[in-house]
Amino acid sequence: MAFLFLDIPLKLSFLKENLMRKVLIALPATALLLIVCFFTGSASANSSEKISGISASRAADSIHSIIEANRTIYSEVIVERLAVAISLKATENWKNEDTLPLPAQFLALSSHMIKEKGLDINYRLTSLWPINDSNKPKSKFELSALKKVLKDPSKTQTTVTSLNGNKIFTAVYPDLAVTKACVTCHNNHPKSPKRDFKLGDVMGGIVINFPIDNMGKSGKDPLIAPEVVADYLHAVLESDRTVYSKYVVNRLQSKNIAYASEHWWEENALLLPVQFLLNASDLIIEKQLGFDFKLISLWPINNHNGAANEFERKGLDSVTRNPVRPFIGVSKLGGKKYFQALYPDFAVSTACVSCHNAHPKSPKKDFKLNDVMGGVVLTIPVE
Repeated sequence: MAFLFLDIPLKLSFLKENLMRKVLIALPATALLLIVCFFTGSASANSSEKISGISASRAADSIHSIIEANRTIYSEVIVERLAVAISLKATENWKNEDTLPLPAQFLALSSHMIKEKGLDINYRLTSLWPINDSNKPKSKFELSALKKVLKDPSKTQTTVTSLNGNKIFTAVYPDLAVTKACVTCHNNHPKSPKRDFKLGDVMGGIVINFPIDNMGKSGKDPLIAPEVVADYLHAVLESDRTVYSKYVVNRLQSKNIAYASEHWWEENALLLPVQFLLNASDLIIEKQLGFDFKLISLWPINNHNGAANEFERKGLDSVTRNPVRPFIGVSKLGGKKYFQALYPDFAVSTACVSCHNAHPKSPKKDFKLNDVMGGVVLTIPVE
């Protein structure tokens, strides 16, 4: 199948320049904060460092930053770019039409995958003008929050409610029309109650909710155990990458519609799953939430992606031998504490395996599907 390189919108050209800057080395701040670190191989920190928790609003902001970053990569680098480069469309009936899922469908697939894992975090799209009635606001708070983010998209709406004796934290973020595919689908859909959306419009909201135990000293700042927050963040990262690998890369490659390549930009190809994940990191860093993640390995193709310190070396060794739970630790920088968790990074796609096994710089060339290829390191500021 021949692919022609076509001119693309200027917006994508700028985005391309940003995305091609891989996270090859740790940020200076990250390097500094790792100087003081305490280690444990269990799911709970067992050091002398006391951590009260991570605020629910910070946790929700970090979760949303991953959702938004991965959605931006998918929408602009996959959907919009390939629509121009190889005429690959994103459609509502993507399964039957050999096309890409719409960005909203990508989010729904990822959310459903997390539910299947049994985690008690939930996120979904909602709207004042839903095509599907199941996406209507499910409470008075959601209805009110949607109206508020429509007027002022810069202000996240949050609340704490009780359900069956449990306290639930809920945050509602604006859902923007990020691609032409979103606008076209809603404006032309026979069931759409609103048909004059424009790019950048608020189309609805992204609702994130999870349980909380500790309401904090003031009673107004719910706190969550850092191990739990790390599990939430990792679950969203992994679900997004799995959806991308399964429903985009593997599916389109098996049908000879498109392929994934390390040189995706030059070849008008799909990003490799690891590139999809790494490129989102740059966008998350720009939000300056203090949260960051990176991928490392005992067998890196690029030496900069090897273990940078004792925590990472011990963590990689731990998750390679026992890939059940993350390796965790607490670090300090300038009086601030950071929680770190290193999760096993599995070979989720044949594209991952083929790239590493065939790459001339790869020190290991016998990977198989589902092997541990390295680790995902999360760094989260704590209270």
